[in-house]
Amino acid sequence: MPLGGVVTETWFAELYRACYRRLVLTAHAMTGDLGAAEEITQEAFTVAYGKRVKVSRLDLPEAWLRTVVINLARRRHRRRATLDRILRRQPAEPTSHTLPVGEHVDLHVAIRRLDEDLRAVVVLYYLADLPVDEVSAILDVPVGTVKSRLSRARTALAERLRTEVDHV
Repeated sequence: MPLGGVVTETWFAELYRACYRRLVLTAHAMTGDLGAAEEITQEAFTVAYGKRVKVSRLDLPEAWLRTVVINLARRRHRRRATLDRILRRQPAEPTSHTLPVGEHVDLHVAIRRLDEDLRAVVVLYYLADLPVDEVSAILDVPVGTVKSRLSRARTALAERLRTEVDHV
């Protein structure tokens, strides 16, 4: 907690500097869109700023922010899916500007194509490097459910990546 129990602007700015990039990476892994990831992260910090006294008392404010980021990304995904259904169109495929760059492009594309629940556990466990119990707490599901989803996600990713390699 900040000095003397007073939440200072400096404390919040330090929290922002310390967590921003990791939270954007988490949001990007969930959405596949850097612009959306930055918006989601900014929105999470806006929520945190409004509750800064509460957040400053937490042992792990970054974990709280990560939960907000995941929930905002899920909400955005649900809204987009609803809009797609309303407009009766197929979900949009990632465009060239949203594709990741680098050596793990196929893996990132495969992760983005996972169902939302599977994608969330993969992002938190493998990309955010959180232990299973923290993933469980963030997603508000039992540890066994996290382990089951990780297993199903690994199977799905292995199949998708094997299929993509076979087509190359």
